[in-house]
Amino acid sequence: MQPPKLGRRTFLKGNTLSVASDNPRYTGRYFLILNNESKEVMEAIRRLEKKWKLSVATTADFISDPPDESRLKDADALVFNDLGVALVDVDEEKAEQIKLSGTGFLVVPEKVVYIPDKVAVDEDSNRGATWGIEVTGVLDSPYTGAGVKMAVLDTGFDTTHPDFEGRTITTASFAPDETIEDFHGHGTHCTGIACGLADAQGDRYGVASAAHIYAGKVLSSRLGSGAQSWILNGMAWAARNGCKVLSMSLGSPVSEGEGYDIAYERAARFARSKGTLTVAAAGNDSQRSKQRFEPVASPADCPSILAVGAIDSELQIGNFSNRAINPSGLVDIVAPGVDIHSSWPMPRRYRTLSGTSMATPFVAGIAALLFEKYPDATPAVIESELRKIARSLPLPAEDVGEGLTMAPK
Repeated sequence: MQPPKLGRRTFLKGNTLSVASDNPRYTGRYFLILNNESKEVMEAIRRLEKKWKLSVATTADFISDPPDESRLKDADALVFNDLGVALVDVDEEKAEQIKLSGTGFLVVPEKVVYIPDKVAVDEDSNRGATWGIEVTGVLDSPYTGAGVKMAVLDTGFDTTHPDFEGRTITTASFAPDETIEDFHGHGTHCTGIACGLADAQGDRYGVASAAHIYAGKVLSSRLGSGAQSWILNGMAWAARNGCKVLSMSLGSPVSEGEGYDIAYERAARFARSKGTLTVAAAGNDSQRSKQRFEPVASPADCPSILAVGAIDSELQIGNFSNRAINPSGLVDIVAPGVDIHSSWPMPRRYRTLSGTSMATPFVAGIAALLFEKYPDATPAVIESELRKIARSLPLPAEDVGEGLTMAPK
């Protein structure tokens, strides 16, 4: 299997995020999606091998050791057994032939996934940014996420970070030829918000401070981007390992009128069937000060994924935060996402960022607190509780959904 074509999103000095002009939307590979999900997987494998002469691997071959693409070099296709989806490395002509062959496959291009664009970076990193912990009521909650497994899929995690010494951390990398170590920073920052505790000065910045952390690298920490199949592998890994909450501060932009991604929706439904609630960033593509509003990004626009927007310390919607424009792409809830202080790979240790990337782990962390309070609850029950206890805001529902996420008491 050929490596995917990826773009680059990396933090630079001067409070900017690089956005290469040639950042691709698609990897050059394709997903084949079955009409009946996993019910026809074996027949699909047979057709791929016999009719299309493809060498096929399946995720069932890697149950005890999740696949990364460095181990799939001799395969032309990877079948996701639980999702009824196959990733195929074929050219556009062959993809079109498969599409027109009447074999029952829906053929769609594999997306390139990025950390959300236009994330503001405060080089001064002042600790006053812990306002998010206060406004969401985390300090007043008796819950810490104890006993709850929480997955953060991102650019990895700095396992040497002193703020996480003694914590239970399970890791996996789905980025080929990369370890879990985070040389980008975005993943360590998001993990800190979701699962951290306090900084070296004792200021609280994390929500579910006693949760069992599952850190999955699904975006290259060299590039800040990854292939959609890496995210699907990470979602399945989190669900199979019993994670109650799955946080994804990543995405791909969508156009007005574009529907949700079926492969992501199937992965989210599979996760729900295993007891996992999936939370994702609504995206940072808007420029509200210029009256530019963009739709909720993928995969947050999926019906089975909770989409999170961002507000500032004045409880106003973030200038960059996307809006519910497409029928399936609703903003479900909002959380602090402007000037958010959290962990950063050593030796810097801390940084302050803005984006729906930062808002998402607040909601994920609070979901972990709710799972601690209601240990036998289903994802649907926890989602309902998140909505019920959210603080109503005097802002349009298409921007803030149910309102500001709040910690349980």
